[in-house]
Amino acid sequence: MTRARAAPVWRAVFAVTGWTGLALQFWLLAWPAHPADQLATWTLNYFSYFTILTNLLVALILTLAVVAPSSRAGRWALNPSVRARATLYLTVVGLGYHLLLSAGSNLQGLGAVGNFIVHYIMPVAALADWLLFTPRGGLRWSDPPRWLKYPLVYFVWTAAHGFATGWWPYWFLNLPQMGLARSALVVAALLILLLVAGFAFVAIDRSLARRDRTPAPA
Repeated sequence: MTRARAAPVWRAVFAVTGWTGLALQFWLLAWPAHPADQLATWTLNYFSYFTILTNLLVALILTLAVVAPSSRAGRWALNPSVRARATLYLTVVGLGYHLLLSAGSNLQGLGAVGNFIVHYIMPVAALADWLLFTPRGGLRWSDPPRWLKYPLVYFVWTAAHGFATGWWPYWFLNLPQMGLARSALVVAALLILLLVAGFAFVAIDRSLARRDRTPAPA
């Protein structure tokens, strides 16, 4: 099977996987454990996790690339820069969870399945999709700084939402508990990590593009 034929199959499989993981996480986090009159609040909290938002972005990109590749939304989803930044965000989500949060997880059953999908399966699937099926040579060295807008907006929202409600999605972003200075250091470190990883993505993209253009030896 050629890459052109394999790409839609791969994307369809992991689009379904991604939506399944998101549905499981919603059902387990927002639906059964809280009274019905708090559903709106916990739904908002559910969509305040960087993990959920980023998995939602990747699942949407994979879906649009399969069901409507020729539409305006589909062309956006197939844009190399869009795919690279979404892959970057989700790769950092997977690494961040494994290094900072996984030790405190004691989920079992469907909770463990949903958690494994959004933190491990989908980051690996998105990275493989970008490496195997995304056109190469479309990234620029000016892209990574622009890719920081999404996490910056997220950090601002997290602070505003947290101070308004007293609910914080991650311990390392809990400003009252961590203190402004320590939280600022954590945010700065995460942004630097994203920036460095973004430049690595550009370097890989350009390296692969040069390799593809190099003629095979006779």
